[in-house]
Amino acid sequence: MNDQPPLHSSIVALISLAAGIAAKHPSMGLCQVQRLRSLGVSEDHINTAVEIARHIRDEAAQKLDVAFDEQSVAAPVVTVGGACCTPTASGQACC
Repeated sequence: MNDQPPLHSSIVALISLAAGIAAKHPSMGLCQVQRLRSLGVSEDHINTAVEIARHIRDEAAQKLDVAFDEQSVAAPVVTVGGACCTPTASGQACC
């Protein structure tokens, strides 16, 4: 039995926003942005969640492209680094 209190609604909204962006969900999390604003979450925190989600989405696409290229070309593609994630352009950690 789980005796933990439920997550705060702002945390749930941030998770939903980030997941929707990273997954390229058609609604793009716009309703979550409005919910976060109504809960008093700062624009900086919202923007950080968006930045991290976009970075993860874009990094996943790049890795998929590399994997495809490795399988489809005669010469192997060399990947740089083996980290599970890299920081966003502004230096935000995503893991």
